[in-house]
Amino acid sequence: MKGLLTAGGHGTRLRPITHTKNKHLIPIANRPMLSYAIGYMAEAGIEEIGIIVNARDREIESEFGSGEEHGVKLSYIEQDAPLGLAHVVQIAEPFIGKDSFLFYLGDNILVGGVKKFVEEFEASKSNCHLVLSRVADPERFGVPEIEGDKIVSIEEKPASPKSDFAVTGIYLYDSSIFEAVNGIEPSARGELEISDAHQFLLDTGRSVSFSEITGWWKDTGKPSDLLEANRLVLDNLTGVKAAKVDGKSSVNGKVVTGEGTTIVNSQVRGPAVIGQNVHIENAYIGPYTAISDDCRVVGSEVEYSIIMSGSSVENVERRIEASLLGHDVELSQSQIRPRAHRIMVGDQGRVEVA
Repeated sequence: MKGLLTAGGHGTRLRPITHTKNKHLIPIANRPMLSYAIGYMAEAGIEEIGIIVNARDREIESEFGSGEEHGVKLSYIEQDAPLGLAHVVQIAEPFIGKDSFLFYLGDNILVGGVKKFVEEFEASKSNCHLVLSRVADPERFGVPEIEGDKIVSIEEKPASPKSDFAVTGIYLYDSSIFEAVNGIEPSARGELEISDAHQFLLDTGRSVSFSEITGWWKDTGKPSDLLEANRLVLDNLTGVKAAKVDGKSSVNGKVVTGEGTTIVNSQVRGPAVIGQNVHIENAYIGPYTAISDDCRVVGSEVEYSIIMSGSSVENVERRIEASLLGHDVELSQSQIRPRAHRIMVGDQGRVEVA
């Protein structure tokens, strides 16, 4: 079995962060989002993975290289334009060949990995195996109609969903999917919809099995989704505390810190992860916070937030909460006023809160 990962698109709902960074490299608990998907596949015994990237974009390849460090072999497949998930499968056919494969959307994070879904697909001997999750807003997703233990139809982003299940970004196929993606027409929005390919399989008598995710799963399309995924990953945090902590500081709960990090006259409450060469002074770091390498938090409070590498938060009076700061961001306050801050700042931004 091979693996196919998406890491293209433009991440428009995460701008301005994604003006200068591929969304799949945004850190979740200080790891690039896409690294979780690669890890899930490696755990499931998948050794060859194709990654769909935007044409002429070398950012993903620069980060992951050949895949050797992750115990896999990575190939990079360029997509000229985001023409739908079924188009992704189309252009991957030369890489996949006649093998079965796991198709995984690289901006999905879930607990427990994908190994059990691979095993269930292989046991079912079906042509297609979909992984479903109950959601509050199924109209955002492909939605299956289920009768008994069978899927009888699938509709993409329906106005009136026929169930409260979403088809998550985890799909398993045999080679019959290529007939399907080559046999459908673009939708009204000009894309080849993967839900239409699934319906093609049903209409042509192929077997479509399914599993339900019983733990958590997040499609990280919006800033709030990133923060929630960060929270969920931090709940399962393990690691070491390598920071130098002075006698006036306290570090409580599940907290992972990197080499070269110093904590001075501050309080850190986990779960939280703090990278290498971070300086925290006269500060409070609250639960569900991820601070990447080479950051500074001085005279400020941060909670339930993601701060990317090279950024600083200094002398901000009110607590920074539910916020996403890009790389090399400077957030400071020159005049104290009683106002709350909810901030999303792109790479190399500069903010002074008056």
